[in-house]
Amino acid sequence: MPEITSFHGITYNPAKISRFDDVLCPPYDVIPPDMQDNLYAKSEYNAVRLELPKEENKYDAAAERLNTWLSTGVLRQDSAEAIYPYHQTFTTKDGKTYTRKGFIARCRLYEFDKGVVLPHEKTLSGPKKDRLQLFIKTGANISPIFGLYGDKEKLADKALDNFTTTHAPFIDAMDYQHTRNLVWRCDDSTIINQVKSALLDKQLFIADGHHRYETAINYRNLRMSENPNHTGNEPYNFIMMFITNMFDDGLVVFPTHRLVHHLEHFNLNGLLENLNPYFGIQELSEKKKLKEFLALYPHGAFGLVAKDKIFGIHLASDLDKAIPDAMPKEMKSLDVVLLHHLIIGKMLGISQEAQALQTNLNYSKDFDEVFEKVQSGEAQLGFVMNPTSVQEVEAVSKIGEVMPQKSTFFYPKVLTGVVINRIV
Repeated sequence: MPEITSFHGITYNPAKISRFDDVLCPPYDVIPPDMQDNLYAKSEYNAVRLELPKEENKYDAAAERLNTWLSTGVLRQDSAEAIYPYHQTFTTKDGKTYTRKGFIARCRLYEFDKGVVLPHEKTLSGPKKDRLQLFIKTGANISPIFGLYGDKEKLADKALDNFTTTHAPFIDAMDYQHTRNLVWRCDDSTIINQVKSALLDKQLFIADGHHRYETAINYRNLRMSENPNHTGNEPYNFIMMFITNMFDDGLVVFPTHRLVHHLEHFNLNGLLENLNPYFGIQELSEKKKLKEFLALYPHGAFGLVAKDKIFGIHLASDLDKAIPDAMPKEMKSLDVVLLHHLIIGKMLGISQEAQALQTNLNYSKDFDEVFEKVQSGEAQLGFVMNPTSVQEVEAVSKIGEVMPQKSTFFYPKVLTGVVINRIV
């Protein structure tokens, strides 16, 4: 169903750039100010200067840089249309090494109600306004959307493996995640057609980049309204996407933990009493025991981290008793929904608006950081979670629902600056 195409990608010119490590960066939404400063210091050509400029007139600055880097040969546009196989090799904290394989291509933009490309998380208006201005000024996708499809036979993977095992990558770079990034340029029409054919009957699910995808639709609609000769084949009808198979052996999803803060009348004993009718509660002696507890209960369980105590809690009642509201079973069965709906919302009294604004709720991707922030008093309480599975992402997307924010953390992040796509 999705229309996947090759394109004339814009990449850094190795004749001008000696180390790709110095010029690639994360996507904009995971770049705090100190990292932004460090990336600026790394190179005058670091992609952060396009993705998230420091200048006050940041959109104009990004557009001017993009044009200057192209005219001076720092960036160059490929003469042949290509897709870009992309591998990321990383080692987790527990010592396991994975290689996630995918490819960068263009995908036609579809409204979500068409059922071709589907979201799984809610979005906010602020980031979409920001990205739209960047699209308008630069006329480019600086960073790719991250998309998933399901193919147990791995037809596209096999075609791409035939290419990557016989050709050298043009990017070999280590990044801030201690991940090795290898990228190839594939302009072999036979392989490209095999990949396109393998995805013809698939749905695409957005793993990361919901704001950018919705922004791309808004940008397309804007350009379409300005173009009396619109045909549907203009570059603005497509978005650059990193696409990987949800059956890829290197696809890893990590949890995003929750930190509760600045509740006026928080009482731990009161919370435990409220939890008791629904959850089995077990006091644990150390962090290691919490990891063992969550491994024992992969669904419907959380670690509850207080200043001086650690608890493992697991759902011990009927799910409909815990969440009596009318809701699809695919949603009710999600740990993030159970946590946000019953515990954070009803028991702790943090409204959906407060959750969205992070008035009393923050997030952490690091298990140890949860304990550090609770011990320091920065947070009153931490909830340590198991990861959402890829299968749960697929199930929720297919019924047209979306999960709470920060429900998934697909690791590692796809880098910005690997390939840039013109949308004008």
